[in-house]
Amino acid sequence: MKPITFPGMSLDIDVQELTPDQWPALEKLFGKNGACSGCWCMFWRLEAGERFQDVKGASAKQRLKGLVEQGRAQGLLAYVEGEPVGWLTFGPRRSFPRLDRAPSLRCDDADDVWSLPCFFIHKDFRGQGVATVLLKSAMKLLRQRGARTLEGYPMKPPEGTTRLSNASAYTGTVPFFEKQGFKLVAERPQGKQRVRKRN
Repeated sequence: MKPITFPGMSLDIDVQELTPDQWPALEKLFGKNGACSGCWCMFWRLEAGERFQDVKGASAKQRLKGLVEQGRAQGLLAYVEGEPVGWLTFGPRRSFPRLDRAPSLRCDDADDVWSLPCFFIHKDFRGQGVATVLLKSAMKLLRQRGARTLEGYPMKPPEGTTRLSNASAYTGTVPFFEKQGFKLVAERPQGKQRVRKRN
């Protein structure tokens, strides 16, 4: 990709689709904490009856590695000067079973939806457009593959506040998705919302 300029700095961001040989880069990006709190991008993938507290950490890491090796975990990695700096996972909504177990995120047409439920940006590159590049790249890739309904689950801060912690914003924010043409389809006073875009 050509260089993308932001106030105060210029980044040349290379976006690549996840493949098994890129596992070391994903592992490096996620670090010892597994992106956040030992999640290893497994939170939305948990099956009924499983508790995040029982899976997080080493178990979640091994599960994600297995999914990557089998080609069942889909996503994009962003690189700057060869170093991994950002991640976005996506896939058919049914590949993230926890979405259907969240009452506020349920929908009637889940079989037709592609979800973009999780971002992780290296702390040194947050607020510099990396997530935007990842989202735009995913939209383009999924359009080429025939995915027509895209869905995200951004956070809305409590009334009277404007900022979210990094740990809370891993699904993105409402304005972030709205800038790319997503529309609210299930609004709540706060917490995770559901947004959609016809791709």
